[in-house]
Amino acid sequence: MFTMNLNGIPVTIAEDLNLLDYLREQNLTSVKNGCGEGACGACMVLVDGKASRACLLTAAKVQGKAVLTVEGLSPREKDLYAWAFTAAGAVQCGFCIPGMVISAKGLIDKNPDPSRAEVKQALHGNVCRCTGYVKIEQAVLMAAKALRENTALPADIPYKVGDRMPRLDAPAKILGTAEYVDDMKVPGMLYGAVLRTPSPRAFIKSIDITAAQALPGVATVITAKDIPGRRSQGHIIPDWPAFIAEGEESRYIGDALAAVAAVSKKIAREAVKLIKVEYEERKPVTSPREALAEGAPQIHPKGNLLSRTVLRRGNADAAIAAAKYVVTQCYVTPPTEHAFLELESALAMPEADGTLVVYTGGQNVYDDHHGIVSLLGVEDHQVRVISKMVGGGFGGKEDLSVQHHAALLAWYCKKPVKLTLTRQESINIHPKRHAMEMEFTTVCDENGIITAMKAELLSDTGAYASLGGPVLQRACTHAAGPYRIANVEITGRGLYTNNPPAGAFRGFGVTQSCFAMETNINLLAEKAGISPWEIRFRNAIEPGDVLPNGQIADGGTAVKETLLAVKDVFESSPDAGIACAMKNTGLGVGVPDTGRAKIKIQDGKALILTAAACMGQGLATVMTQIVCETTGLDCRQTAFHAPDTALTPNAGTSTASRQTVFTGEAVRRAALKLRADLENSDLASLSGREYCGEYTGVTDPMGSDKPNPVSHVAYSYATHVVLLDDAGKLAKVVAAHDVGKAINPTNVEGQIEGGVVMGLGYALTEDFPLKDGVPMVKFGTLGLFRSSQAPAIESLIVEKNPDELAYGAKGVGEITAIPVAPAVAGAYFRRDGRLRTQLPLADTPYSRKK
Repeated sequence: MFTMNLNGIPVTIAEDLNLLDYLREQNLTSVKNGCGEGACGACMVLVDGKASRACLLTAAKVQGKAVLTVEGLSPREKDLYAWAFTAAGAVQCGFCIPGMVISAKGLIDKNPDPSRAEVKQALHGNVCRCTGYVKIEQAVLMAAKALRENTALPADIPYKVGDRMPRLDAPAKILGTAEYVDDMKVPGMLYGAVLRTPSPRAFIKSIDITAAQALPGVATVITAKDIPGRRSQGHIIPDWPAFIAEGEESRYIGDALAAVAAVSKKIAREAVKLIKVEYEERKPVTSPREALAEGAPQIHPKGNLLSRTVLRRGNADAAIAAAKYVVTQCYVTPPTEHAFLELESALAMPEADGTLVVYTGGQNVYDDHHGIVSLLGVEDHQVRVISKMVGGGFGGKEDLSVQHHAALLAWYCKKPVKLTLTRQESINIHPKRHAMEMEFTTVCDENGIITAMKAELLSDTGAYASLGGPVLQRACTHAAGPYRIANVEITGRGLYTNNPPAGAFRGFGVTQSCFAMETNINLLAEKAGISPWEIRFRNAIEPGDVLPNGQIADGGTAVKETLLAVKDVFESSPDAGIACAMKNTGLGVGVPDTGRAKIKIQDGKALILTAAACMGQGLATVMTQIVCETTGLDCRQTAFHAPDTALTPNAGTSTASRQTVFTGEAVRRAALKLRADLENSDLASLSGREYCGEYTGVTDPMGSDKPNPVSHVAYSYATHVVLLDDAGKLAKVVAAHDVGKAINPTNVEGQIEGGVVMGLGYALTEDFPLKDGVPMVKFGTLGLFRSSQAPAIESLIVEKNPDELAYGAKGVGEITAIPVAPAVAGAYFRRDGRLRTQLPLADTPYSRKK
């Protein structure tokens, strides 16, 4: 028997439970399970005033102590922390924020007037993958000041396009009342668990579920033979089986063999351990070069080559032969873990009418719906998918992970089933950023004008296709960068291996090829005797120029403006590194791509309905601003509905930096129809009316024979400068971004800051080591940047886009992470003259011992 004071109330616990598990069972949902190993800080609580990780504590360790969660803050504290974090723009996906609030309170209670350095140190135990920490630190300073001075909170809310409108969902996320899937509980709910393959490449002889079925508390155990519909899933190529069957070979460590539903998580996991698997272990294929070798085991029936991309313009070989200066280098980039803070979770609930309702936290409810329907072999109307809050994605929540298994278990049990991965399961299972080997040749004349580039890219797509084909395409179509280069020849090959799958990840292949191209440009600048800034400015695309992929740059192209914005800061330091990047908006290359939205007048408000997923980018707020700008309504006269396949129109996946443009334009078109009616009526008289909007981007396919094909509807451009201090550590990053039009500047800055810090981790500390296809890493050893490591970040927003499409906005989510690594590499190259061609960069103050 153990006692403690919990949020001011004495409580007794009968057994020595894990504190995190106990608190969540008490419905204290501000305490999040992000890793379960004491590394992320999402479960931070105050124990006798000290910020502590609940996942590392037990009832015995808090015996007789006072435990405080966000729910236990005073009403005044709740108001002030909610205001400060919202006003500062500190909230994106929100999953980490209650833990941040607890760490902030622990600091402010002891030091009411902390410095930024003290705030950084206080937040060292809390990981945020979205924000880059800049605005979180500012929020803590604002909260401290408000608490010291008993500040009155402002009431006005700016809400038009271009305003810094506070995020609509921020207060609920800050205070822990926003609901993520794993926060949900329903009567009679069962818990799911999945048995995975014992090794990456194993021939499965038999699966014996008898003992698991007999365990008291187990409701059902299912295997491949229990799937009523299509077993294999996939975005483009359905090559990923929901379960590996007896007599088949597994392809990676995350392959599922069986799934269990039981009355508790503990029993479900015990049952999984009772399943007996007879198998023959086989040597895995662990690199693309192995996969290409003659006689290599065929991972899929059609062979190990997933895709091949070729882009040619002009005559690269002839231009290279005639060039004054030639640089050829090989580059290697590793796989990378998304490390979103919210673990994958799904809750499937059979309804009385036979419908299966599945609550998810992915990047498109319609993608989830399509997979579940095909797996169950049912009609579309028999499955409904609803999104709860999404605790980060970055591309890592586009594929099925738990949704289909939870649905299948619930379908068999006829009871609700919730399935949530552990952090290690998540690390092992979901697709990563593609590891790549690249050889780049870049040449210029005596004036530094780049005349040709040639590249070969080898991409490890892992066990399954996921989005490996499109990722390889983007790596190739963007490989030459935002420059005028008449002669290009780029060849990419994507190979299957027995490594964890690789798929969508912020930057979508361009992070890899940009690192290679921008580093080559630095070497050319050195040979030509001009500065890294100058060579980029001389070659940068202007409106009307032809991009290396053949598309004509539109009037909103502003890469030169981003270069000019950072010129002085780059030239101020001999150790400054610089890099440029471009990134598409929308799927492009002829792929059907439509944003959809509907505005319904209900309860005296304009209710915005769209299935566009928000993983933290502030989509509801941006769409509200577009509606208000278009109609003249106040934001208090609007509302926003969560993605729901029964109610909200399919707006496509939140990927390719597309939602602000595609769904934003769809919302604008719907709002224009509403505005026409509002000229003669008020909202109340329009009750029940619906206004639909749709926007489809028309592009040309890869390999188009047009002289100047339209690859994408828009491109964003950026230039980043990285400054080092005297010790060789990061001092500051200045990031200039051509965003077209910033619908919400605070949101844009948050995206830039988060992308920069993610890019710094990619450049300097993050790795994903594998041994025979098995990840040799846990959350705490991924090398994620923390607040104490993050430098100052200055965001420079360049707005130059006359297009009326979505008020001129262009995507910013992905490009923010792309130029960071080459800019960091360039800074170290200028500092010590050492060329670093592999990520994470070697021999820096951030290098970790291996």
